[in-house]
Amino acid sequence: MVLNPRSYHLISCVLSTLRGVDMLKLSRLTDYAAVVMAQIARHAQVSHAAADLAEAVQLPHPTVSKTLKMLARAGLLVSQRGAQGGYRLARPASQITAADIIAAIEGPVAMTECSQAEGDCELVATCGVADNWQRVSLAMRTLLESVTLAHLADTAPIKLPVQLPIQTISLSAASA
Repeated sequence: MVLNPRSYHLISCVLSTLRGVDMLKLSRLTDYAAVVMAQIARHAQVSHAAADLAEAVQLPHPTVSKTLKMLARAGLLVSQRGAQGGYRLARPASQITAADIIAAIEGPVAMTECSQAEGDCELVATCGVADNWQRVSLAMRTLLESVTLAHLADTAPIKLPVQLPIQTISLSAASA
Protein backbone atom coordinates (compact mmCIF):
# COMPACT_ATOMS: atom_id res chain seq x y z
CA MET A 1 0.00 0.00 0.00
CA VAL A 2 1.37 3.39 -0.98
CA LEU A 3 0.45 6.26 1.31
CA ASN A 4 1.23 9.86 0.62
CA PRO A 5 1.17 12.26 3.62
CA ARG A 6 -2.32 13.55 2.77
CA SER A 7 -3.77 10.01 2.55
CA TYR A 8 -2.00 8.99 5.74
CA HIS A 9 -3.51 11.98 7.56
CA LEU A 10 -6.99 11.13 6.24
CA ILE A 11 -6.71 7.50 7.37
CA SER A 12 -5.35 8.56 10.76
CA CYS A 13 -8.32 10.88 11.24
CA VAL A 14 -10.77 8.16 10.27
CA LEU A 15 -9.16 5.59 12.56
CA SER A 16 -8.97 7.97 15.51
CA THR A 17 -12.65 8.76 15.00
CA LEU A 18 -13.46 5.05 14.97
CA ARG A 19 -11.56 4.55 18.25
CA GLY A 20 -13.23 7.49 19.99
CA VAL A 21 -16.47 7.73 21.90
CA ASP A 22 -18.31 9.15 18.90
CA MET A 23 -17.77 6.12 16.75
CA LEU A 24 -19.01 5.19 13.35
CA LYS A 25 -21.52 2.44 14.01
CA LEU A 26 -24.32 0.48 12.47
CA SER A 27 -27.92 0.76 13.56
CA ARG A 28 -29.32 -1.64 16.13
CA LEU A 29 -31.55 -3.13 13.47
CA THR A 30 -28.50 -4.00 11.36
CA ASP A 31 -26.81 -5.53 14.38
CA TYR A 32 -29.97 -7.57 15.08
CA ALA A 33 -30.09 -8.63 11.42
CA ALA A 34 -26.56 -10.03 11.70
CA VAL A 35 -27.51 -11.88 14.92
CA VAL A 36 -30.62 -13.37 13.29
CA MET A 37 -28.75 -14.32 10.11
CA ALA A 38 -26.00 -15.99 12.17
CA GLN A 39 -28.61 -17.99 14.09
CA ILE A 40 -30.18 -19.17 10.83
CA ALA A 41 -26.74 -20.00 9.39
CA ARG A 42 -25.86 -22.13 12.43
CA HIS A 43 -28.94 -24.26 11.72
CA ALA A 44 -29.18 -23.89 7.95
CA GLN A 45 -30.72 -27.31 7.39
CA VAL A 46 -34.13 -26.30 8.84
CA SER A 47 -36.67 -23.53 8.26
CA HIS A 48 -37.01 -21.01 11.07
CA ALA A 49 -40.22 -19.43 12.29
CA ALA A 50 -39.96 -15.79 13.34
CA ALA A 51 -41.22 -16.58 16.86
CA ASP A 52 -38.63 -19.34 17.33
CA LEU A 53 -35.84 -17.09 16.10
CA ALA A 54 -36.95 -14.29 18.42
CA GLU A 55 -36.82 -16.66 21.37
CA ALA A 56 -33.46 -18.13 20.35
CA VAL A 57 -31.75 -14.75 20.01
CA GLN A 58 -33.69 -13.05 22.83
CA LEU A 59 -35.07 -10.21 20.72
CA PRO A 60 -38.64 -8.92 20.49
CA HIS A 61 -40.77 -10.84 17.98
CA PRO A 62 -41.87 -7.69 16.06
CA THR A 63 -38.24 -6.63 15.62
CA VAL A 64 -37.22 -10.07 14.36
CA SER A 65 -40.21 -10.18 11.99
CA LYS A 66 -39.36 -6.76 10.55
CA THR A 67 -35.72 -7.76 10.11
CA LEU A 68 -36.63 -11.06 8.43
CA LYS A 69 -38.89 -9.28 5.93
CA MET A 70 -36.13 -6.81 5.04
CA LEU A 71 -33.59 -9.60 4.60
CA ALA A 72 -36.00 -11.61 2.45
CA ARG A 73 -36.79 -8.52 0.33
CA ALA A 74 -33.03 -8.12 -0.25
CA GLY A 75 -32.78 -11.73 -1.44
CA LEU A 76 -30.71 -13.01 1.50
CA LEU A 77 -33.51 -15.18 2.88
CA VAL A 78 -36.34 -17.13 1.31
CA SER A 79 -39.62 -17.58 3.11
CA GLN A 80 -42.08 -20.41 2.85
CA ARG A 81 -45.61 -20.37 4.21
CA GLY A 82 -47.38 -23.27 5.82
CA ALA A 83 -46.83 -25.82 8.56
CA GLN A 84 -43.29 -26.56 7.40
CA GLY A 85 -42.68 -22.92 6.53
CA GLY A 86 -40.27 -20.37 7.85
CA TYR A 87 -37.11 -18.65 6.73
CA ARG A 88 -33.99 -20.18 5.19
CA LEU A 89 -30.82 -18.73 3.70
CA ALA A 90 -31.21 -17.93 0.00
CA ARG A 91 -27.64 -19.09 -0.62
CA PRO A 92 -24.86 -20.67 1.45
CA ALA A 93 -23.53 -18.63 4.40
CA SER A 94 -20.12 -18.52 2.72
CA GLN A 95 -21.70 -16.55 -0.15
CA ILE A 96 -23.44 -13.91 1.99
CA THR A 97 -21.23 -11.08 3.24
CA ALA A 98 -21.41 -8.56 6.04
CA ALA A 99 -21.78 -5.94 3.29
CA ASP A 100 -24.87 -7.78 1.99
CA ILE A 101 -26.50 -7.75 5.43
CA ILE A 102 -25.69 -4.08 6.00
CA ALA A 103 -27.00 -3.11 2.55
CA ALA A 104 -30.24 -5.05 3.16
CA ILE A 105 -31.02 -2.96 6.24
CA GLU A 106 -29.23 0.37 5.73
CA GLY A 107 -28.65 0.62 2.01
CA PRO A 108 -25.32 0.75 0.17
CA VAL A 109 -22.12 0.97 2.21
CA ALA A 110 -20.71 4.45 1.70
CA MET A 111 -18.91 6.89 3.98
CA THR A 112 -20.41 10.01 2.37
CA GLU A 113 -23.05 10.87 -0.23
CA CYS A 114 -20.43 11.49 -2.90
CA SER A 115 -18.81 8.10 -2.28
CA GLN A 116 -22.13 6.36 -2.91
CA ALA A 117 -23.00 7.93 -6.26
CA GLU A 118 -21.27 10.59 -8.27
CA GLY A 119 -23.10 13.87 -8.76
CA ASP A 120 -24.97 13.75 -5.43
CA CYS A 121 -22.95 16.53 -3.83
CA GLU A 122 -23.38 20.27 -4.20
CA LEU A 123 -19.77 20.91 -3.15
CA VAL A 124 -18.10 18.66 -5.73
CA ALA A 125 -16.39 21.59 -7.50
CA THR A 126 -14.82 22.98 -4.30
CA CYS A 127 -14.67 20.01 -1.96
CA GLY A 128 -11.22 18.59 -2.62
CA VAL A 129 -11.70 15.41 -0.53
CA ALA A 130 -14.30 13.47 -2.54
CA ASP A 131 -11.72 11.21 -4.19
CA ASN A 132 -10.23 10.27 -0.83
CA TRP A 133 -13.66 9.56 0.69
CA GLN A 134 -14.39 7.32 -2.29
CA ARG A 135 -11.17 5.43 -1.58
CA VAL A 136 -12.07 5.09 2.11
CA SER A 137 -15.54 3.84 1.16
CA LEU A 138 -14.02 1.33 -1.25
CA ALA A 139 -11.67 0.07 1.47
CA MET A 140 -14.55 -0.29 3.95
CA ARG A 141 -16.73 -2.05 1.38
CA THR A 142 -13.88 -4.39 0.43
CA LEU A 143 -13.28 -5.30 4.06
CA LEU A 144 -17.00 -5.89 4.73
CA GLU A 145 -17.24 -8.02 1.59
CA SER A 146 -14.38 -10.19 2.87
CA VAL A 147 -16.31 -11.15 6.03
CA THR A 148 -18.94 -13.79 5.30
CA LEU A 149 -21.98 -14.89 7.23
CA ALA A 150 -20.11 -18.16 7.83
CA HIS A 151 -17.43 -16.11 9.65
CA LEU A 152 -20.08 -14.23 11.66
CA ALA A 153 -21.93 -17.45 12.57
CA ASP A 154 -18.78 -19.12 13.84
CA THR A 155 -18.62 -18.68 17.61
CA ALA A 156 -14.82 -18.51 17.51
CA PRO A 157 -13.31 -15.05 16.94
CA ILE A 158 -12.67 -14.15 13.30
CA LYS A 159 -9.08 -14.81 12.33
CA LEU A 160 -8.10 -11.97 10.07
CA PRO A 161 -5.91 -12.88 7.11
CA VAL A 162 -2.28 -11.85 7.22
CA GLN A 163 -2.98 -9.40 4.41
CA LEU A 164 -6.21 -7.50 4.91
CA PRO A 165 -8.13 -6.50 1.77
CA ILE A 166 -7.46 -2.85 2.61
CA GLN A 167 -3.74 -3.44 2.11
CA THR A 168 -4.31 -4.12 -1.57
CA ILE A 169 -6.05 -0.79 -2.17
CA SER A 170 -3.68 1.99 -3.09
CA LEU A 171 -4.58 5.32 -1.56
CA SER A 172 -2.06 7.34 -3.49
CA ALA A 173 -3.38 9.88 -5.94
CA ALA A 174 -0.99 8.60 -8.61
CA SER A 175 -2.66 5.19 -8.76
CA ALA A 176 -6.23 6.49 -8.95
